[in-house]
Amino acid sequence: MSYLDLTLKDIHDAIITNKVTPLELVKEALDRANKDTNNCFEYIYNKEALEQVEALDPSKKDSIFYGVPIVIKDNYSTKDIPTTASSNILNGYVPIFDATVVSKLKESGAIIIAKTTMDELAMGGSGTTGRLGKTTNPYNKDHLIGGSSCGSAAAIASGIVPFALGSDTGDSVRKPASYGGLVGFKPSWGRISRFGLFPFAPSLDHVAYFTRNVYDSAVSLNILAGRDNKDSTSSLKEVKDYTSKLNESLKGKRIAVINGIYNSIGDKDILSTFNKSLEKMKSEGAIINYVDVDIDLLKAIFPTYFIISCSEATSNNANLDGIKFGAREKGNSYEEVIINTRTKGFSELIKRRFVIGSYSLLRENREELFTRAQKCRRLIVNAINDILKDNDAIYLPSAPTVAPTFTNNNVDKMSDEYLIADNYMAIGNFGGLPSITIPLGFKGELPFGGNLTGKAFDEDTLLSIANNLEKITGLSNLIARGK
Repeated sequence: MSYLDLTLKDIHDAIITNKVTPLELVKEALDRANKDTNNCFEYIYNKEALEQVEALDPSKKDSIFYGVPIVIKDNYSTKDIPTTASSNILNGYVPIFDATVVSKLKESGAIIIAKTTMDELAMGGSGTTGRLGKTTNPYNKDHLIGGSSCGSAAAIASGIVPFALGSDTGDSVRKPASYGGLVGFKPSWGRISRFGLFPFAPSLDHVAYFTRNVYDSAVSLNILAGRDNKDSTSSLKEVKDYTSKLNESLKGKRIAVINGIYNSIGDKDILSTFNKSLEKMKSEGAIINYVDVDIDLLKAIFPTYFIISCSEATSNNANLDGIKFGAREKGNSYEEVIINTRTKGFSELIKRRFVIGSYSLLRENREELFTRAQKCRRLIVNAINDILKDNDAIYLPSAPTVAPTFTNNNVDKMSDEYLIADNYMAIGNFGGLPSITIPLGFKGELPFGGNLTGKAFDEDTLLSIANNLEKITGLSNLIARGK
């Protein structure tokens, strides 16, 4: 087994004991990246990664990331490296600064080897709308890996790197984590700076990331969390040691299961595995509480998310006009330039979402659509926070199925069958709550996950529960050997 297949901690131990060098790790990771068959990458740092290794500061050798190859979703600004958010309208755009989270990773000694594919501008959940085409699931290429952080998920699931940066606006890291047998973690809104993350829906956007075990997620947050004066929405709350509670027992921990979401899942295999995990948690002292939320509120999660996210996206992406940066189409006036650039530069999915967003923000529609969605969001957040007053976390299957095939993809469909179970994880984004998906089981060759959502800025408790659940399932450090 290669050192790349190990945990961050084990790789770190191997580096500091000179069993492997950063150069050896990076060369192997680049080799794997260049042999990728899942369409993971927008840009591979074939030259730049080696330069990063040469510039490593030995004084930072104690960092868990020192000399470790990683990948970054292509909606994070990376200085002097093309950054397109998988959209043709940003083709040729090269930022002049790094996102804060990218700077922190570099400062900790991480070696960026690639920018990853994604759903265009982070919109969509299928991994099929990026400018380079669909990104496939390493466990089986007939199945999707999910989105929008599809390339990051596939890169780590296929064993190219042990850490991948993504972003999560509705479930964009946690759903692909379920489909890819990964740990996908979204800390509280404001816990990690979003400076340099291309905005989709800023009131919902979270910096998030993939690892292959819970410890690696916790130790990564120690490095990435903290106030950033460049991001006025980043929190002033003290950064904890997020590994400190990992080995606490489940005894006395109160875990809520929301009946309306649980009952909307029809896959008996997933429910059976989930129920067994509940019983094991109970046997270790956890208290399981089944709670109710108004079914109309649960049905409103997806349409509320859709209206708010499309509205914010319409506003935030108005600067993609062919005038300031990115691709530009010809025209006889600046109005024609904008019209031609946006018409050619955006996919049909993006255009559709911008139309919905613009319609929702029109003065005559705003009260009925956008304002009403905001009120509904508040009702949903209140209901979830009421549950968390008496519970440490909410626990549910991450998705109602294993990864769908590309011909059976229901993303953006508002049918009753998928309305609740396929979209409920947006509650974590509505309330800015920390949320984590970990592997729960397999159905045939395909993995599926369980999701835990906790109280705002109580990441250490959430990670402790997740770490105990990981021990119960025995599923960590998974790598696909797909077909």
